[in-house]
Amino acid sequence: MFVNRAGAVLLSAVTVTAIGTAAPAAAAPATDSVLTWYDATTAAITAGGATTQVTNGRTWAIGWLAAARAQNGSHPKAYQRAALAGAVHQTLITLTPTQAAAADAVLAADLATIPDGPARDRGLAAGRDEAADLIAERAGDGLDPASVNTAYPVPAAAPGIWQPTPPAYAPATQYGNRVARPFALRGAGQYRPAPPPALDSARYRRDIAEVKAYGAANSTVRTPAQTDTATFWLGSSYVLYTPILRAAVEQSRGGVAERTRLVALFHVASVDTQIATSDAKYAYQLWRPVSAIRAGGDAEWLPLHATPAHPDYPSGHNTYSGSAEQILTVLVGPKARRPYTVPSPSAPGVTRTYTDWRVPSLENVDARVWSGIHTRSADEAGIELGKDVAAHTIRNARALLAG
Repeated sequence: MFVNRAGAVLLSAVTVTAIGTAAPAAAAPATDSVLTWYDATTAAITAGGATTQVTNGRTWAIGWLAAARAQNGSHPKAYQRAALAGAVHQTLITLTPTQAAAADAVLAADLATIPDGPARDRGLAAGRDEAADLIAERAGDGLDPASVNTAYPVPAAAPGIWQPTPPAYAPATQYGNRVARPFALRGAGQYRPAPPPALDSARYRRDIAEVKAYGAANSTVRTPAQTDTATFWLGSSYVLYTPILRAAVEQSRGGVAERTRLVALFHVASVDTQIATSDAKYAYQLWRPVSAIRAGGDAEWLPLHATPAHPDYPSGHNTYSGSAEQILTVLVGPKARRPYTVPSPSAPGVTRTYTDWRVPSLENVDARVWSGIHTRSADEAGIELGKDVAAHTIRNARALLAG
C-alpha cells in the first residue's frame, strides 16, 4: 500500500514525528514559535488575504516551505525558530501587505523569546532570504485571483455539459486555475481521474436519483442529522481544515523543523490538488446535478444549498479533504493523540469533535450529496485525486525541501 512505501521514502528524506496513539494532554510551550507563526499566518490571511482559496494556500505554502528550506541541515533550536520567523514574516509582509504591522509585532515578540546571538541572526537572515527567493521563483505562477478566475467560454448546451446553474446562473470560476504552475506536480493533469460515469450508466442514474431525493431543498427523506452535516461542511475547505491542521501541529511531539515541514507539505499538496481539481473539472465539463435533474423532467427542482459555479466532477471539497487526510495520515499517523474540535463558518456556534483524519473525509463525501450539489461519484473521485496528489508531494519531499 502507498502509506508503507511513502513512509519509507519519507523517513529517509524528511523526519516528522508521528503522533501515534492517545496520550495525556500536554500544554504547548509558552514560546512555541510554530504555533505562534501558524496563528499569525491564519490571522494575516483572514484579515488581508485574497478572495480565492488557492491564492491563500499559496501564501501558506511559500512562507512555510521557505522556512523548511532555511532549516535544512543541523542547526540549534534558536536558529530554527529564527528561520521560521524570518521566512513567514517576510512572506506575510510581502503577500499580505495590509497586515504588515501585525506581522511586525509578532516578529518582535517572538524574537524577544529567542536567545540573542549568532544562531538567531543567521536563522533570521536565512529565513528571509529563502522567502524572498521563493516569492521571486513563484512570480507569474497563475495563482493570483485574476488568473485563477479567467473567463470560461461556456460551450453550447448539451446533455451532460456544464451550464450556469440556478438560481444565480453565475459565470464559472476557477477556470484559469487549471493552467497555473504547480509546486510539485509535473503538470495539472498528471493524476487526472478516469472519466465520470456515462449519463446512461446504472451508476450515474443511481447518483442522480440519490441527489434528487436526499439533496433537494424540500427533501422528505433527508434527516435533520444529514442536513446538519451538509451545512457544517458547506464552508471553505481552507477555513474548515485550518483548525484540523493546527490540532495536528499542536499535538505533534516533533521539533520546530519537523512541524514546519508538516505545515509546508500540507499546503504544497493542497495547492497542487486545487490545480489538479480544476484541470479535471474543465476537462470533463460535467453538468451539475441540478441541471441533470431539471433536464430529466423536474424543472423546478432546487438543491438544499446553492450550487458552486464550476463543473461537478470531481468535487473540490473532497479533493481538498483527500489531500489533507493523506498528508496527515502519512506524516502524523492515522489517529490524533487526543480528540480535536473544529468549528464551521457555515454553521456558526456549531463544533464537531474527531479522533482521526479520515472521518472528516467521509462526512465531506456525504455532505456534498446531501447539499444537492455533487454526485457521489464526483465526491469519491475527489477524495482519490486529493490522495494521489498528496502522495506525490510526499514522494517528492526531499526535492521540495532542498529548493
